[in-house]
Amino acid sequence: MEYMTTASHGGPRWLTDEEQSVWQAYLQATALMEDHLDRQLQRDARMPHVYYGLLVHLSRAPRRRKRMTELAKDAKITRSRLSHAVARLEKNGWVRRENCRTDKRGQNAILTDEGEAMLARSAPGHVEAVRQAMFDRLSPEQVKHLGEIMQVIASGLQPEGTDTDLPWLR
Repeated sequence: MEYMTTASHGGPRWLTDEEQSVWQAYLQATALMEDHLDRQLQRDARMPHVYYGLLVHLSRAPRRRKRMTELAKDAKITRSRLSHAVARLEKNGWVRRENCRTDKRGQNAILTDEGEAMLARSAPGHVEAVRQAMFDRLSPEQVKHLGEIMQVIASGLQPEGTDTDLPWLR
């Protein structure tokens, strides 16, 4: 096709048919996975998937607390989206905020006992949904390769430096 010029001619490097097929499969799988997990958590825990992820990050943090900027980075979301999500989690009594003692401008998000209890109640169903949707469909070798591939992609999308435009820096 004429519009598919190559990089050697100064034009875009179009995807090959195989690459296009893989790209479309990736887009479909990730959209379907996010929808599947979001519906499961909405049904069973009355929270979106992103809120569950925030509770998990806090549950793994020392003393169940994390600076808001670090939580945004871990969740790969903008600070604005994090602030909105934490406000909703606070309203449910699952998280509370407090000012950072070492930085007057910073805030910590803290997982409450109620939040930890909600996480403990919702985790078994969520893990089962993840297992059924992903890991039960893959061989151990495929799981290993998928993990390696996702690490390479994630590393390449998080360049070092101050001029990057990553969600948690916005």
